[in-house]
Amino acid sequence: MATLYLVPAPLDFGCEPQAPLADVLPQGTLQAAARLTHWICENAKTARAYLKRIDAVVPLAAPLQAMAIQELPREVHKKGDHDGAGANAQAIRSLLAPLAAGHDMGLLSEAGMPAVADPGSSVVRAAHEMGAAVAPLVGPVSLLLGLAASGLNGQHFAFVGYLPQEAQARLSRIRELEALALRSGQTQLFIETPYRNAALLQALLQALQPGTRLAVASGLTLAQAELRSRSVQAWRTQPALAHERLPAVFAIGR
Repeated sequence: MATLYLVPAPLDFGCEPQAPLADVLPQGTLQAAARLTHWICENAKTARAYLKRIDAVVPLAAPLQAMAIQELPREVHKKGDHDGAGANAQAIRSLLAPLAAGHDMGLLSEAGMPAVADPGSSVVRAAHEMGAAVAPLVGPVSLLLGLAASGLNGQHFAFVGYLPQEAQARLSRIRELEALALRSGQTQLFIETPYRNAALLQALLQALQPGTRLAVASGLTLAQAELRSRSVQAWRTQPALAHERLPAVFAIGR
């Protein structure tokens, strides 16, 4: 049985300019990724683009055209796979057939660590059930970078994913998370699709109490990164982000 490698990707997906790979990924991670020829990913086109970037730093073991690249089922993208593979269980196991045949494989998401705030947990679970080794490689994880830079409680925290898009449901959820954070001291982390960042920030400033602390880390690892952590009252004097459409991590706490 071979090894499933969890290969982190840089956090610059969809951003310009992109960060130099050597600045955000260790040489050991790039070398491990470069020798893999079998992959599972969210999107084959962007996976090839990432492998091309790796090839410019560490030569790949095979030409891109010879790589065996498989995509996760579309249903996984729509509903996630953190509750188990469900109806996709057989499809997930079939993706890992090269692993059973002795080929090391890489699991790749669009940005950051696969299976963390991204699909892939069903693949990792299936690899464990097969008796394969699972090896996470070192690379950027936006949630932990944002938490570390927030000044909020890093001993007790929760990632709650995306907030509702409907305005009233979103305000209710924000107030629910704030009450939990203020009562327990548990930092609440969440994300949003970049083009909705500005709307989410305004909803936070509308719903949160003045003394609640709000941290926003956008463009992490990029030259245009912006990290702010202050009370909601202070945020209200300067509410806009310099680059509103960069990927961001939001956090609230006390």
